[in-house]
Amino acid sequence: MAHEGKFAWTVTVGEKGQIVIPKQARELFNIKPGDNLLILGDINKGLAIPPKSSLDAISKMIFETGDEK
Repeated sequence: MAHEGKFAWTVTVGEKGQIVIPKQARELFNIKPGDNLLILGDINKGLAIPPKSSLDAISKMIFETGDEK
């Protein structure tokens, strides 16, 4: 089942912990050499590499406690 706008790639982790972002992904998300990427980790959900442009929204989610009403 294909989902429009959803993609999946596999990568191999090298001995130094480095990965190569597939060319199709770099082109699709306009990732250029020298770009800084944000890597988020959740012990239960794994790793995510969201677009840099989403940093503001992500930081708001991280720092909101959810206890406020």
